[in-house]
Amino acid sequence: MSSERFVLKRLLKENQEMSNVLVIQHVQSEGLGLIAPLLRSRGLGHHIVRVDKGGRVPTSIAGYSALIVLGGPMGVYEGDVYPFINAELRLIKKAIKERRPVLGVCLGAQLLAKAAGAEVYKGEAKEIGWFNVSLTDQGRGDKLLLGLPDTFIVFQWHGDTFTTPPRAENLAGSDLFERQLIRVGANAYGIQFHLEVTEQMIKEWLAINAKEAALVKGVDPDRIVKEAVEHIERLHRNCRAMLTRFLRQIGR
Repeated sequence: MSSERFVLKRLLKENQEMSNVLVIQHVQSEGLGLIAPLLRSRGLGHHIVRVDKGGRVPTSIAGYSALIVLGGPMGVYEGDVYPFINAELRLIKKAIKERRPVLGVCLGAQLLAKAAGAEVYKGEAKEIGWFNVSLTDQGRGDKLLLGLPDTFIVFQWHGDTFTTPPRAENLAGSDLFERQLIRVGANAYGIQFHLEVTEQMIKEWLAINAKEAALVKGVDPDRIVKEAVEHIERLHRNCRAMLTRFLRQIGR
């Protein structure tokens, strides 16, 4: 093989590797949802590590263009029970240091916050269902959120929260939780709420976690499902806007 062909082949291989997104998934029911077709639409492949099935968290972000960490029922402070938590924190720290795009969803947002130096703790209540979040002054000027309304409705399922990490910006909050969307550095984002959910995912979560939902005052599963019909299109429109902008960072 000529040297030119060898170099071309190596560059193509590197380009292919760098188009891959590493995804950490914690449970079957909390997958990529709407994020998957958005990745495909931009020609981005993805590799999913299922830690709930024994998948090992990589020790390095090398070979990947971005990191997505999804949600789950465990807490960031339960590293003694779930050893993969500590491995994820180390990986996220490396991704931040190397300035790779990072997206954390729910538990993933809490892990990002912790990796960046925040405290993660149980909130005074749980948000389960449809809630409004409002942009902060910093959020109104953020590249992911330009053009979004100052207040918009999202789907929530969480009880934990976090402080704002050093050298990070709080971009949105709700009535119950001040920190709902943070940016760490230039291109690492933690989203406490769920933009990625589909109607089917919501129904599955309500069925799988029925006991948890029943213990939260004011949670009506039937009403949540009915409200999904009203809100899901708007939720997905905001999801596509925000995540398309996030994915544009890949490869830059």
